[in-house]
Amino acid sequence: MRIRPVTAVATGALMGLSALVLLPGGAQAASHGHPPVVVGHRGAAAYAPENTLASIDTARRLGIAWVENDVQRTKDGKLVVLHDTSLARTTDVKKVFPHRSSWNVGAFTLREIEKLDAGSWFGAKFKGERVPTLQRYLKEVDHNGQRLLMELKNPELYPGVERQALRELDHDGWLDRRHIKHRLIVQSFNADALKKVHRLAPAITTGYLGSPPVADLPKYAKFCDQINPPHTAVTQRYVNAVHALQGPHHYRLDLFTWTVDDGPSTAKYAGLGVDGIISNKPDVVRDTLDDSDD
Repeated sequence: MRIRPVTAVATGALMGLSALVLLPGGAQAASHGHPPVVVGHRGAAAYAPENTLASIDTARRLGIAWVENDVQRTKDGKLVVLHDTSLARTTDVKKVFPHRSSWNVGAFTLREIEKLDAGSWFGAKFKGERVPTLQRYLKEVDHNGQRLLMELKNPELYPGVERQALRELDHDGWLDRRHIKHRLIVQSFNADALKKVHRLAPAITTGYLGSPPVADLPKYAKFCDQINPPHTAVTQRYVNAVHALQGPHHYRLDLFTWTVDDGPSTAKYAGLGVDGIISNKPDVVRDTLDDSDD
């Protein structure tokens, strides 16, 4: 399938890191008549430990161009890639730090988190896989030639994380014209966080995770280019309501849905006209869409 450019066009550069404002740009219009963009959920989470470098490398080997991740902040202020607020499910934190009263990401320093095994829980061959910093993750995505749907996870727990994440993106070269135009979307369940991202860097494409009532969609269209609901909330009426609106870059809103892992569901939501499908098995989704084009 052909990956459609759906991100914002940067028409300016950062106006100094103290301000961190991109000059306003326009959004690349979504193409009609093309299959949905396929996004690997947390990399390729069905085949490798989620949100690790192994997971995005697996997605690359599967031929998946877009990957999704989750960004949180450590006790000493470093950005890392992890989904859960707690480290307990996807690392051996309870074994390494058995006497800690909290397993939350924000209770550990980066040095402590770097000691954790983030792969063995998934399978023995991934033993020793680490929780990546956002910086290391961005470099790997860039090295792989992939594109990133970056989620700010629980931003309400990390005051100022929006500005910090944008600084990191800028430092690692992700706020140049090429990346912003074709390779980056920032999403969150937190509308206030997306408003901040849009205010600080208005050229970036933003997506709201969730399914706001149809009557409220115009409010989100003021600061979001996408509405990204769970697949259980996607109906033809909802897709049509999203597509009827223009986002802050004056192009039609897109809709990416999650998490779809089988062929019949892929065909169903593609038939409803969604613009993107986020999947733990992105190869299954891609192959289904390819078969439907035959």
